[in-house]
Amino acid sequence: MALRINYNFQAEFTHVNILKTERNLNTSLERLATGYRINSAKDDAAGLFIADQLNLVAKALDQGSRNAQDGISAAQIAEASLSQIYEKLTDMYTKAQQAATDTNDPLAREALQTDIEKLRDAILKISSTAEFNGIKLLDGTFQNKVIHFGPRTDQTLKMSIASALPQDLGAAIVKSNNGSPLVSSGTGATYAGTDATQFNAGEDLTINGTSVVQGFNDGDDLDAAKIANNINTYVKGVTATAKNEVTGSVEFGTITIGSDDSASITITGSKGSATINLSGGQGYDLTSIINLINGQSNNTGVFAKADSTGTKLVLYTQDGSTFNLDFSVTAGGTTGNTTIDLAKFGGSGTVDDNTATSGYVHSIGTIVLESSDAITIAGVNGLESDLGFTAGTYNITSLQAIDVTSNTSAEDALRILNGAIKKVDSLRSSLGSIQINLQAIIDNNDFSATQTREAESRIRNVDFAKEMSNFTKQQTLMQSGMAMLAQANQLPQLVLQLLR
Repeated sequence: MALRINYNFQAEFTHVNILKTERNLNTSLERLATGYRINSAKDDAAGLFIADQLNLVAKALDQGSRNAQDGISAAQIAEASLSQIYEKLTDMYTKAQQAATDTNDPLAREALQTDIEKLRDAILKISSTAEFNGIKLLDGTFQNKVIHFGPRTDQTLKMSIASALPQDLGAAIVKSNNGSPLVSSGTGATYAGTDATQFNAGEDLTINGTSVVQGFNDGDDLDAAKIANNINTYVKGVTATAKNEVTGSVEFGTITIGSDDSASITITGSKGSATINLSGGQGYDLTSIINLINGQSNNTGVFAKADSTGTKLVLYTQDGSTFNLDFSVTAGGTTGNTTIDLAKFGGSGTVDDNTATSGYVHSIGTIVLESSDAITIAGVNGLESDLGFTAGTYNITSLQAIDVTSNTSAEDALRILNGAIKKVDSLRSSLGSIQINLQAIIDNNDFSATQTREAESRIRNVDFAKEMSNFTKQQTLMQSGMAMLAQANQLPQLVLQLLR
């Protein structure tokens, strides 16, 4: 055992450990006082970096949720305004529908036109003033607006709202052959098909870039109903309506068949063919022909009626499909006493018992296209012309052009308003989808922020039970260290025993 006065190793060793214990005790006290395990970088350098990054992400997720909520608010304001516009459009539609009835006199239609214009002005005010935080929502300028929803760069989505101004709402309306059926006729032969009335291999018709000749084979008769059905099936956003209604160009009067002659009309429609025989020595007026044709309608799909004047024959199919009438006259012993004017059936020329004993009237029908956006028509090898279309792009006719002062213009107004209503509904649907998407983002952000804070808490926050145990340990060590330092300071006094 070495006894020294100038250096007390035991005291120095005890003092060093007391200082270490003091640091640990202070650290434990600081953690218990603040609730944080990491109060400075020296506590856990790597842990501080990770915890700070997690805290940054959590805060950014919260701000992303607020950004998304702003997007929802803007969409809700826009949707509420569009709801008001929808109400105005439905009012305009019913007024146009009222004006389309010919029981209205010119003054009544003028009054309805004025009401429609007032409603249109209301739509202008709504669409031009709707805004969020000073940003216009429905005037067409709200395009590709960025909503930054995520905690990192470029975690965004874009939000656009198309214009709901009256000049941007409406419908593109295209009528084949200006709304009249494509009728061909001939005498001296029955219908055998021509390039203009039949589909030929290599031909095509596209609407907005989509072919609409599915199901047609080389030599098939062109059929407005079939084309319209293909358009409705394959072309998104375009509605096609087929109509095949042919009105005779002259008053029907009476068809008289010579006493020694006979005649027949073979009707071919979507359901099949049937022949109507006209007996010699009889006269057939408009009513009797209508009854004969309608008597075979279940077999042919072709119907007849009188026009509004009650003097002309109207032939039609309910679905707008193609129909054909073949006429034949068989001469008896005397010629020149039977003549059928094809103009009475919507064609031209005459069939008689002498020079032209056969003839036909063939009608393809007409197609009306409607869309709330522009319609582009293109054809190959002239098929678009055969169907009565002109190739090109047709823009919408807006609410500004609505005129209900006649039946024809009122019917077109209904089409325009229908397109506008579809556009507004489409905008509302789109805004609803945006709100659903943004709400899903908010829910995900909130959940992610919660989990991120939990991860940060595990790193940054103190475990009180564990730290209190450590504090008690350090406190005990401090007390024992101080006691031992006092004992160590007494050791040099043992040297005095040697000096006695």
